Amino acid sequence: MAKQKILAVDDEEDILELLRFNLTKEGFAVIGAASGEEALKFARAEKPELILLDLLLPGIDGLEVARRLKKDASTKEIPIIMVTAKGEEADIVTGLEVGAEDYITKPFSRKVLVARVRAVLRRKGAAPADDKEVLAVHDLLIHPGRREVLVKGKPVPLTFTEFGILNFLARRPGWVFTRSQIIDAVKGDEYFVTDRAVDVQIVGLRKKLGSAATAIETVRGVGYRFKE
Repeated sequence: MAKQKILAVDDEEDILELLRFNLTKEGFAVIGAASGEEALKFARAEKPELILLDLLLPGIDGLEVARRLKKDASTKEIPIIMVTAKGEEADIVTGLEVGAEDYITKPFSRKVLVARVRAVLRRKGAAPADDKEVLAVHDLLIHPGRREVLVKGKPVPLTFTEFGILNFLARRPGWVFTRSQIIDAVKGDEYFVTDRAVDVQIVGLRKKLGSAATAIETVRGVGYRFKE
């Protein structure tokens, strides 16, 4: 069975070698790139299953690399995990909004690295989420046709927007979404336009969900995700 290819992009040789060593040990084939230009060239030529992309690169930076890859029909389906320094919350948000699937902050542990890589590859291989199917997860039963939510068998009255947010997040467990991505995905009768309004909706939703509220996780400085 052919090994899954991962393109690791970082201009620091030590980090690139660390990524290569840890991922090779886990059975992946790793291609290394030290610049944005190399990343674009190798992504188009090698078609890796996943790209680990540092944001601070010489020449073409990581965000611009992600934009170009997601606009290119030949590479737009390749999932990208950004590798960032801890203070770059604005860049994380921008990266997610241009199409990256996840992010890892430096310094990172081997376990976190491997877990994030496997999670993204697992989601890539899974069937697309159908937002109209009945979903049972974390003591929740979500019925889109009836716009009905049950927590441990008891109905929970949600507004149009609250239901839309819950249904959107619950069908994409583990994915981190920025507030603007949530706004774009959920435009209901109570359409909201500010980041603060998203937070208010989440607070109200958690209160109504009771014991199931912990399924919606806050990703500090970035947005929200549904527990995997």
